[in-house]
Amino acid sequence: MNQNNYVAIMAGGIGSRFWPESRTAYPKQFLDLLGTGKSLIQWTYHRFKNIVPAENIYFITNYAYVDVLKEQLPEVADANIISEPSRKNTAPCVAYFAHKIMALNPNANIVISPADHLIMDEHSFERTTHDALDFVANHDALLTMGIKPTRPDTGYGYIQYDVEDGIDKVFRVKTFTEKPNLELAQTFLKSGDFLWNSGIFVWNVNSIMDALEKHLPEMQEVFLQATEVYNTGREQEVINELYAQCTNISIDYGIMEKAKNVFVIPSYFGWCDLGTWESAYENSDKDYLGNAVYGKNIMVVDATECMVKAPVEKLVVLQGLEKMIVIDTPDVLLICERSREQQIKEYVAEVKRNKGEKFL
Repeated sequence: MNQNNYVAIMAGGIGSRFWPESRTAYPKQFLDLLGTGKSLIQWTYHRFKNIVPAENIYFITNYAYVDVLKEQLPEVADANIISEPSRKNTAPCVAYFAHKIMALNPNANIVISPADHLIMDEHSFERTTHDALDFVANHDALLTMGIKPTRPDTGYGYIQYDVEDGIDKVFRVKTFTEKPNLELAQTFLKSGDFLWNSGIFVWNVNSIMDALEKHLPEMQEVFLQATEVYNTGREQEVINELYAQCTNISIDYGIMEKAKNVFVIPSYFGWCDLGTWESAYENSDKDYLGNAVYGKNIMVVDATECMVKAPVEKLVVLQGLEKMIVIDTPDVLLICERSREQQIKEYVAEVKRNKGEKFL
């Protein structure tokens, strides 16, 4: 394996759209949402172990999740777990990682990946990732993996690419559009030159450093202050002080929508951003009535196209429901129409206002 290739797995989110299964103290990346026997973060780690050396795989997570990460992945060295003192979106953690790796290896090629994606075709994913790493090693490029859209989904960002401006399997990006309305998403789908933004980015460390200098100079200056302490015993202390100075902004808005050297590699590896109960339903095995059922003691009677999850020890009898999400936990029961599952974040906010943080 190429020792210049690194992976940063972002694992600091709280997964509120998977409430009540996903909680602030134990969010979705640490859950086995599809009954596979592994959590999402475990799958992601083992996927990348086939692509880069294990010692070159890092995790960026909130300080509150360091212990659970170690519990789920005990083979990962402490030095490979990067603890964010606060949630500041994706641009600060990308910048932090770039500076840390630059201090280790100025020739590094980096994959930035969320911890909670579902990849159905692992071999295709490996080939695509190797192609992406080879490309950025030889070109000044900020590359993203794009997914051929199958429906006009308003929950994803869209990438328009120039089908005439390609190098091998990689094409120059024309525009980024973050989560369009339904009418615009339908237009994108018909045009044929738009891809979903997977949120998986690949670049050489020098390319991302140049982009930070050009498009997020204030953030770049923050992390330059820590140049002397990266990969030393003082790193965490200094980062804890500096992080508060960072703007809360995504890498998409901060850099990818502004940079001119953005490329996309159209990808076909069975990708799903496992971000909602609806996406879990779509990727689940179903009974003859279209129900996705997780729980050994769930009895379904005349119910159709429901997503149902309950503790192993609890008996649940479901009758007469259609296209519903039913999620039962020891202290919370959620019953919600599948068509309204995007509003779960609003329900969580309402619970917080009325009941405090006990059920979050």
